[in-house]
Amino acid sequence: MTQAPATVSTRTLPALALCLNALVWGTSWWPLRYFETLGLHPLWTTALVYAAVVIVIVLLRPRAVLQVLRAPALWLLVLAAGTTNATFNWAMVIGDVVRVILLFYLMPVWAVLLARLLLHEPITRGAALRVALGVAGAAVVLWPAGAGLEALPLPRSLADWLGVVGGLAFALNNVMLKREAHRPEEGRALAMFVGGAVVSALIALALHSSVPLPPAPAQAWVLPVLVMAVLFGLGNLALQYGAGRLPANVTSVVMLTEVVFASASALALGSAQLTPQALLGGALILLAALLAAREPH
Repeated sequence: MTQAPATVSTRTLPALALCLNALVWGTSWWPLRYFETLGLHPLWTTALVYAAVVIVIVLLRPRAVLQVLRAPALWLLVLAAGTTNATFNWAMVIGDVVRVILLFYLMPVWAVLLARLLLHEPITRGAALRVALGVAGAAVVLWPAGAGLEALPLPRSLADWLGVVGGLAFALNNVMLKREAHRPEEGRALAMFVGGAVVSALIALALHSSVPLPPAPAQAWVLPVLVMAVLFGLGNLALQYGAGRLPANVTSVVMLTEVVFASASALALGSAQLTPQALLGGALILLAALLAAREPH
């Protein structure tokens, strides 16, 4: 009798923390689009938000800087995390939110292949099934409306490509986190936030002809960017709290609520279309993710 409330609490609070993180990420498309109306490209928004978080981490955990500099393996994490954030945030601004997030959640497909390549994990029958389901779901989502069987289900817009690349980078990010799990958490966290700032800024500078520099500092966007940085920092803390207290498979399932938050908010604000094609393809992709979450390891 006395142990039941404690059991519920130890499960409920971490799950709520993960839901908070999923809420922050799932609805981040709205402030990103708001900043774009003020002349701040999503790449620069991402760079500024993550730069603010980096400053806080360095001030609170200065030893994390040396941890990143002395570990070349974490540099790959910088690249993976940075590419994930740059592509995902950009895609969510210029594309259909539901379509983008479904393509992004092809991550379990890429994770199987990258885990084989980098961690030498075998491709089991269950893993092959997840790949097949994910690829089939992506084919349904990408199939041109009204096209026949001769059409190829390939990404057909910049947003599509960014969503796919973002999912691939996210899979690499997760595989690298697993491979480098023995390193201090603060070093891995700093590497990911540095990546979000540096990679986004470098891509923006490389595309300077089509990505304008940030406008002059103004209260209309500077303060909201700082608020967004606080929310992203809190979301990261919530993720660490929840993931550290729940089994990995439970964490994976709860994190799928990001799809719900993103889809519901986008549909409510008229920034997405939920077609039968997207529903079917999304169901296959999410089924692959759920099967991945049921893996014992």
